[in-house]
Amino acid sequence: MARLETGNEILAPASADGTDDVNQYLTFSVSGENLAMSIEAVKEIIETPQVTRVPMTPEYIRGVINLRGNVVPVIDLGARLGRGPLTLTKRSCIVLVEVQAGGDGHVLGMLVDEVRNILDIPRRDVKPAPEFGSEIRTDFIAAMGRIDDVFVIILSIDHVLSMQELAALRRLSEEASIHGQDTES
Repeated sequence: MARLETGNEILAPASADGTDDVNQYLTFSVSGENLAMSIEAVKEIIETPQVTRVPMTPEYIRGVINLRGNVVPVIDLGARLGRGPLTLTKRSCIVLVEVQAGGDGHVLGMLVDEVRNILDIPRRDVKPAPEFGSEIRTDFIAAMGRIDDVFVIILSIDHVLSMQELAALRRLSEEASIHGQDTES
C-alpha cells in the first residue's frame, strides 16, 4: 500500500468503499508481554523523568511528573495490569495519552518497559477480545491484532483508565499542584 508522508503525519489511501482499511497501533512491552494501543490516543512518548510519589495512592499510581509546568499523573501499567510495579531501566518510558472524562480531555502518563514501534494492522486482522485465556482483565482488552501468525493484545485505554480513576487522578493532580505552590511560596 502506498503511503504519503507529510511532516509528522503518514497518510494511507482509503479503500475503495471510502473507509480506511488499516488502523495504526503503538506497540510496547509491559512485564515481558507485547501490548498495543490505538495511536489516536497517544500524545507523546517521553523518557522517564523524576516521578514524585504521592502518599496514600494505589500501587498502580506511580506518582506525578512535571511536564512543561503541568502536573501529569503517571500510571504504572505493570501494576495496573496486575503484574506488579515495573522496574525502571534505560528503555523504560512514559506514553502520554489523552483520555476523555466528562467532556474534558486529560493527559495521563503510562509507564511501560519499552516502546517497540507503530504498526499498521488491517481491520480484517483485528479480532474481538477473547472472553477467557488472558491474565489481563477482559474489560481492559479492546481487541486482538494479528501480526503475521502472532496476536498482540490491543488495550482499551478508556477501560484501563476508567472514569472513577480519572476523578481520583484529577484530585491527585490538584493536590499535587496545591502542594507544589505551597513549596514555591
